[in-house]
Amino acid sequence: MTSTTFTILLGGPLNVTDRVREMLAGSRIIAADSGMRHAQALGLEPELWVGDFDSSDEALLARWPQVERQPFPPAKNETDGEIATSEAIARGATRLIFAGALAGERSDHALQHLLSAVSLAERGLDVFLTSGDEEAAPLLPGTRVLDLPKGSLFSVLGFSDLEGLDLRNVRYPLNDFSLPFGSSRTVSNVAEGQVEFSLKAGRAIVLARPYDLTGA
Repeated sequence: MTSTTFTILLGGPLNVTDRVREMLAGSRIIAADSGMRHAQALGLEPELWVGDFDSSDEALLARWPQVERQPFPPAKNETDGEIATSEAIARGATRLIFAGALAGERSDHALQHLLSAVSLAERGLDVFLTSGDEEAAPLLPGTRVLDLPKGSLFSVLGFSDLEGLDLRNVRYPLNDFSLPFGSSRTVSNVAEGQVEFSLKAGRAIVLARPYDLTGA
């Protein structure tokens, strides 16, 4: 296979919407442990299944005997998701989609996925995260455009002080704005369609709710 877009199936919840299906079309798939349960709902067969398999039950293991597995011991230095990510990069990934990356029972895992996404973006990878109900994308110095439904909610969460932040085609635009680390000023904005983000310095995550049209 020649695609350089890889989807990592993670263990968090995933609402399989038309938007998710369209996003994953043509992507190569690697499952991380119990993230494999999303494969059937998506109608996709991963090329690889990695992890310690401590959260995959016998029924799930029996359902996919044909998929190549890379087992790891439970006592390891990386999460199953990080192992799957490293394997995708080794196979030529330039774009990474993390499905099942947000919410769920383990907030530590969800937060780690956001931090990891920013780190991967700093290495030059195009990164996107989704649960179907929520989406996230790293925001680094430069310009990024996200195609969000008109009226949908989104927030910009700074992982540092932000300098020169511009938000265009939104209900509450900003121009060359300085956002102190920890400020809630950029929580709950509303997309007017395709949103353009620009940043001069800092690192952040855009967290969007494409099906939430309740306004801010």
